Amino acid sequence: MEQQIHSDTALREKARTFLPGGSFGNAGADLVIVEGSGGRVRDVAGKEYVDFLLGSGPMLIGHRHPEVIEAVRRQLEHGTTFFANSAPGILLAEAICEAMPCAEKIRFTSSGSEATLYAMRAMRAFRGRSKILKFEGGYHGMNDYALMSLAPRRRSNGTEPIPDSPGIPEAIRDQMLVAPYNDLDAVTAIVEEHHDSLAGVIVEAFQRVIPPRPGFLEGLRALTERHGLPLAFDEVVTGFRFAYGGAQEFYGVVPDLCTVGKVVGGGFPLAGLAGREEIMAQFDRDAAGEDGFLTQIGTLSGNPVAATAGLATLGVLREGDAYARLFDNGRRLMDGLASAMRNAGVEARICGEPCLFDIVFTGQPIVDYWSVENGDKAKAARFDAVLLEHGVLRGKGKFYVSVALTREDIDHTIGAFEAAAAEIARH
Repeated sequence: MEQQIHSDTALREKARTFLPGGSFGNAGADLVIVEGSGGRVRDVAGKEYVDFLLGSGPMLIGHRHPEVIEAVRRQLEHGTTFFANSAPGILLAEAICEAMPCAEKIRFTSSGSEATLYAMRAMRAFRGRSKILKFEGGYHGMNDYALMSLAPRRRSNGTEPIPDSPGIPEAIRDQMLVAPYNDLDAVTAIVEEHHDSLAGVIVEAFQRVIPPRPGFLEGLRALTERHGLPLAFDEVVTGFRFAYGGAQEFYGVVPDLCTVGKVVGGGFPLAGLAGREEIMAQFDRDAAGEDGFLTQIGTLSGNPVAATAGLATLGVLREGDAYARLFDNGRRLMDGLASAMRNAGVEARICGEPCLFDIVFTGQPIVDYWSVENGDKAKAARFDAVLLEHGVLRGKGKFYVSVALTREDIDHTIGAFEAAAAEIARH
């Protein structure tokens, strides 16, 4: 059935009837998007929004980009999936390995959660050890290991991981260590004590909306190298967003492995694990041998339609001034947000990089999970509600900026910032 024949009310009722919580588990149940174009989306009721959700990040160059749509249309005429190598997947592998400094080989998955799971599994296979060190508040998808200390409600004792979901086996706790982000002394102490049992370290180089302190990533790289530990950057969010070569290019620190996703699928389900040939050889039966071979199979891994969309997206990002426009858009938005709050007398911190940022209602520096978590949540909720009312859509806790934003989009958003600041100041 065509979605246009269903009313807003009817679709929401069907969602409540057939979906747990009335949603896919992503953005709010009351939001039903039917169309996106450029930097805007429209809901089933006809309301238009400047879009900072971007499908949770993939639509970096905007919705319905003509080059992506045309490339996908051509591929559809040749087939949608084969469970075998295809030209688009091979060419996308080449493009990613040429772009990301650490990438010598890549294996594709359909989601970032799969990619980070295989990153941890590959480090375990390579090192012959079980424990993985991650960072408090770091997001690595929905696999069991990643859901340790993603959003703890209480502080743990030292390195003790806290499960963030029911249904995770108790034994998972024993395989994970947790460190505070941006605290190199604490990480060093943990690694010095546990390096013999560690398989590796996984980190978001830019954790959610928190930039690394000067020297943190460099120190982490030196520490892991000193103990022979693989270092994995989760670049599902930052890959091809912070720079064409991702956060590792942007910050100038090269890991051993990286995960990619979101942007590389061009709006279709595609992600992957890339890295040094020595570690990626675990996925090659001939190179690893029967005992060392790491099986990785996925029905849609390297899907040709998704790979085609990804190739077209990367082609747009290589053209001209895409990154200059992206960062200029972000700087104008960050400046406008800071000015709106300052003029209204609202205490807040704007944190992140121009391509991905957020506001935290606090006067304290934003350096780790708890400095974000301790922000004023009531003010944050009021801020989000006013923005939505004024036609600005974003995800919980971040603004994804796109290349496709126009001057009108940015001015409209800054006007919403000013309205939100005034509303918060009144309470």
